[in-house]
Amino acid sequence: MVDATQKFFEAKPESISLARDFAAMTLKAWGLDAPADDVRLCVSELASNALLHGTKRGHGFLVRLDADEDFVRLEVHDSRDGRGSREPQPAIQHPADTDTTGRGLRIVDIPADGWGVEDREPLGKIVWSRFKAGFPGSQDHLG
Repeated sequence: MVDATQKFFEAKPESISLARDFAAMTLKAWGLDAPADDVRLCVSELASNALLHGTKRGHGFLVRLDADEDFVRLEVHDSRDGRGSREPQPAIQHPADTDTTGRGLRIVDIPADGWGVEDREPLGKIVWSRFKAGFPGSQDHLG
């Protein structure tokens, strides 16, 4: 239904807001207003995680968006290879009330209609989430 699009971002803090803007502009161009706020929130969390935990020094991250009649798929690709290392795969944490970190994937889990982690070739990983598309005129339109 739409062409997937992607954009590479440098490993710097300003890239988080640039990734949010990229996602918002893409969804607007596709006519998808319904999931826009949820996707913006999740791209912010996943890009932050990629920047803090998933990128090797000097490497950035890639944000990819794709959509079909039913779902928008958001992917954040990073360069840190967890295969064969002691690095844990991303998972929902259970932080104490006083902890200041550890809530990112819980924030993604709430609005997303699914999320997961895949290996990326030749290295790194892809953390993805999906959302009901709500294209105008579709049965699942949420607007």
